[in-house]
Amino acid sequence: MTHHLSLLCRQIRQDILQMTHAAGSGHPGGSLSAVEILVSLYFDQMHLDPAHPEDPNRDRFLLSKGHAAPLLYSVLARRGFFDPALLPTLRQLGSPLQGHPHKDRLPGLDCSSGSLGQGLSVANGLALAAKRRGKTYRTYCLLGDGEVQEGQVWEAAMTAAHFSLDNVCAIVDDNKVQLDGATQDIMNVAPLSDKFRAFGWQAIEVNGHDLSALAAAFQLAAVTQGRPTVLIAHTIKGKGVSFMEGQAAWHGKAPSQQELEAALAEVAL
Repeated sequence: MTHHLSLLCRQIRQDILQMTHAAGSGHPGGSLSAVEILVSLYFDQMHLDPAHPEDPNRDRFLLSKGHAAPLLYSVLARRGFFDPALLPTLRQLGSPLQGHPHKDRLPGLDCSSGSLGQGLSVANGLALAAKRRGKTYRTYCLLGDGEVQEGQVWEAAMTAAHFSLDNVCAIVDDNKVQLDGATQDIMNVAPLSDKFRAFGWQAIEVNGHDLSALAAAFQLAAVTQGRPTVLIAHTIKGKGVSFMEGQAAWHGKAPSQQELEAALAEVAL
């Protein structure tokens, strides 16, 4: 299984690079950093059926860092929610693959996103609804480490703990780089685990590129009762492409043809 998922990660990294190149814009850095996280969720952990994307008992996923849409689109396509042939239309006029996810335009989306800081609040609402309706689905929410500088994230963290939302699992893509530079220089959010624990959460630190470690962390979250869980996933911005790794310049820049060819050669290794 792990080998199969590793191959999927390569394919999805290729998709991200090709999509952003074709669009001439987009966000490759923060998409590449979270590949293993979404592959683990969609191909191993989450209860869902692409043939029935509106199944009321499905697990939910919120991409709070909505600029990583190329990653989510690739994962949804490779999981069978829509034809991968649509991927090269990212950001084109009339394409359902908008620059940020639009729930009404594409199957498999549980929420539109793009305005940072809001996803965890929506995740809480879905999870609270599940509790009150006697549903067993789980809700997952991916946030960026720069995003958690938003005050609404901490209001949502307080809310999830107050209502004992053990069916919520947040994941922070802790790649330590945001649009303009290093997160610690712009507005330091460390230590994230201690902050979430102080708000009443179970916090698990994990290598966000290790599929086995991610699986174990998600499984621990699923059996934890009485409190929400956050995975602090230590990742690398631009993971898999040497000249993109750790570089803020690749937060929102598409690769040129020459850069694309070099990046694809590295990802294929």
